[in-house]
Amino acid sequence: MKKILLSSAMLATFALAGCTTTGGVNNNTGNAIGTANEIGMNVFKAAVDNQCRIEIEKQSAWRIASAAMTDAQQEAIQSKVCGCVSEQAPQQVTLVDMGNAAIDPAYRAQLVTRVVAKSLQSCYGSIVQS
Repeated sequence: MKKILLSSAMLATFALAGCTTTGGVNNNTGNAIGTANEIGMNVFKAAVDNQCRIEIEKQSAWRIASAAMTDAQQEAIQSKVCGCVSEQAPQQVTLVDMGNAAIDPAYRAQLVTRVVAKSLQSCYGSIVQS
């Protein structure tokens, strides 16, 4: 319960901070919440990419297929597949998810694992078929 209240308080703080701008220092960022959201999403995408690569290595189909590939070919396919997974990640999380992930490392790990599991097979299938 405390985590939900803390998460809600953080989201409210970010929402209120969105009413202010960063001034003339950096006109490209727009406002504080935009910048915080962008940084948080980049960190989240990096975690998703890392988890995606771990999950690919665990799959027996990948181990069989990668035996006939060079290291460069393996990296190229992993980059395409995990890039796809990382791009789909933001559509699978809510602001509440991101708020909870910011304050709870266990929740963050579960969220990343859940997002990768939802997208990995579809991305892998679409990349391999092309």
